[in-house]
Parts: sequence; structure tokens; C-alpha cells
Amino acid sequence: MAGEGNVNSQVVNTVDQMQNSALSSSVIKLSGAGKAYQSISQSSAIAVQDATDNLRNINTMATTAMGVALAQMLATGNTEMYGEIIKQANTMIENSTSNFNAVGKGASQLLDEFTTGG
Repeated sequence: MAGEGNVNSQVVNTVDQMQNSALSSSVIKLSGAGKAYQSISQSSAIAVQDATDNLRNINTMATTAMGVALAQMLATGNTEMYGEIIKQANTMIENSTSNFNAVGKGASQLLDEFTTGG
């Protein structure tokens, strides 16, 4: 086997150049910033998915509550009590929609403001 001293100096030089370029602080910072951006992007996407699920679930509950309240309103003629339930169910939907919008805008703004190190 050839000793280390017998390695062609051009090969050693090439390996040194590759290590220096791959392990430089700017490359490491850029790589780290890219990985952080990917992580933030994934977390933001999950947050928007969760907000979507929440909106869907609230809409299902509110629609069910409104259907029951409307049926009771027609059966009893009590428009005041059941009308209030319908109003509260609509408020639930509005609040959930506002939450969905806030999460979506917040996630988008976070990604726009995040520095990728470039």
C-alpha cells in the first residue's frame, strides 16, 4: 500500500478544495437556513390544514345545530329561542372563518418574512 506521502498532490489539493467549499461557513449557514425554511414551510402547511379541519368541523356542528333549531322552531313556533340558537351557530361559523383567515395570512406572512440566508 502506498503511504500518504505517495498520494498525488493534485488529488490532495482537489480533496482539500472540495472540503473547504463544502464546509465553509457561508455554505453551512445557507444550508441551515434552507433547512429551517423547509421546516417552517411544513409547520405552516400543517397549521393551515388544522385550521381547515377546524373550519370544516365547526361548519358541520353549526349546520347540524341550525337544522335542529329550525325543526324545533317549526314544531313549537318558538322563534325567539330557536332563532337565537341559529344566530349563535352563524356567529360560530363567522369566528371559525376569521380564525382560518388569520392562520392562513399569518403562515403566508411568516414565510414571506423568513430569511433563507441568501
